[in-house]
Amino acid sequence: MFGYPHGGTGTSAHGVATGAAAGHYLGPVLAKLKPIRLDVLLAVVLTSLTVVTTVSHTGGRIGWAAYVLAALTVAPIALRQIAPVATMTVVLGALAGYSLLDYGGLPSAGVGVLVGVFTVATLRSRLVAALVVVLTAAVVVVAYMGLAGVIAWSEVVQGILVVLGAWVLGEGTKRWAERAERLAEEAARAVADERVRIARELHDIVAHHMSVISLQAGVAQYVLDTDLSTARKAITTVGDASREALTEMRRLLDVLRVDHDADYRPQPGLAALDELVERARGAGLPVDVVVTGKARELQPGPDLCAYRVAQESLTNVLKHAGPAAARIDVDYGEQTLVLKVTDNGKATANGGPGADHTPHGIRGMRERAELYGGVLTAGPTADGGFGVVLRLPMGEVAAR
Repeated sequence: MFGYPHGGTGTSAHGVATGAAAGHYLGPVLAKLKPIRLDVLLAVVLTSLTVVTTVSHTGGRIGWAAYVLAALTVAPIALRQIAPVATMTVVLGALAGYSLLDYGGLPSAGVGVLVGVFTVATLRSRLVAALVVVLTAAVVVVAYMGLAGVIAWSEVVQGILVVLGAWVLGEGTKRWAERAERLAEEAARAVADERVRIARELHDIVAHHMSVISLQAGVAQYVLDTDLSTARKAITTVGDASREALTEMRRLLDVLRVDHDADYRPQPGLAALDELVERARGAGLPVDVVVTGKARELQPGPDLCAYRVAQESLTNVLKHAGPAAARIDVDYGEQTLVLKVTDNGKATANGGPGADHTPHGIRGMRERAELYGGVLTAGPTADGGFGVVLRLPMGEVAAR
């Protein structure tokens, strides 16, 4: 990292570049994988090279204390991931002592300092890293004073710039790691949200069609011996509902399969509202549909949301409202789509206040609406029935 000025033993520019590259590439890898034994191996190799290099440069004319201090400028790297600040303190102390005792050039060209600064910048806070850099800069000044008796400012500036470079590399590595962690968390949340969405889709599909099948199967069983025509019609409705349920579930599962030959047909929307209404009428629920405003195509997400709200609302009427009739009002406003599903059955049976069951369906519909910037309200109506009102924006918000 640092040179050997004023006639001291030195290192080539290639050695400086090699040390910097080692700190840049090994640092983030080791910090990420946390293999302490690799740090120990690195420390052993650098310590051995440092001692051998020191002996060769001095001809063995200096005492054992010099070799100990030289070794301590790199040996603490073995613990850099466990105690990076303590490691850096030992390295800087050894380097300062080695220079003040005038043993010659800086051991291993200061690679231990480079790795230490990088590690502190990567694993500790920016404030701690800044303090370590300031302390390192002070040691650099002391080191060059010990070498020549006077300060060689060009060498000092060069050394400080290298230290700052190690700090910047460590800071950049930390930012990259934080960004990678943030992206991983966002991906995990996206997976969780997708699972919830899929579960909700399956709930809507199965609940609606099974309600129709259950009702029609009961009708068929009740009139099988007395009204063969009605029983046949009910059985036909059961078959149609079961086939449609299987088709929708297969369509949903095809989207999840990594298969280029899968059938990616679009999910249902308000264009399929008539089919939904006919199926409900076939199950014995009278349904009126009133559309106001100029009908126009919605974005796929809000369109599916509106369809599922209508489907879930009709399912709740079939399951809980008892003998009742339903009405669907669709209003295409300039900026807002308003979908209202009301019935004249028992108010509490459709999941309203006082119901004896948890209104999971209403909660799911409300979450759907909020996903696309909409609002859903549900509760008893003035005439004793129950109503669900969905308001969805039809502009850019709905396209999110």
